[in-house]
Amino acid sequence: MAVRGTVTGPESLGRILQQARLLNGWSQRELAARIGTSQRYIWEIESGKPSIYTERLFAVLRETGTQLTATIEPRSDDG
Repeated sequence: MAVRGTVTGPESLGRILQQARLLNGWSQRELAARIGTSQRYIWEIESGKPSIYTERLFAVLRETGTQLTATIEPRSDDG
């Protein structure tokens, strides 16, 4: 079952990504290993920690009237 949500800022992006991770049954550490980063980086994203990149990205989205949505579709494979 797909889950959809609107991404309005770093916090909502983090919540959506956290839900996607949980739906896939992964810990932060497992996801970090899958993509070659640290567990702390995953925590920072999921907690909505702002960065210069995300702040600028969401400023551009707001200024241009662009709405960002996310769809979570749980993976059934190990890839």
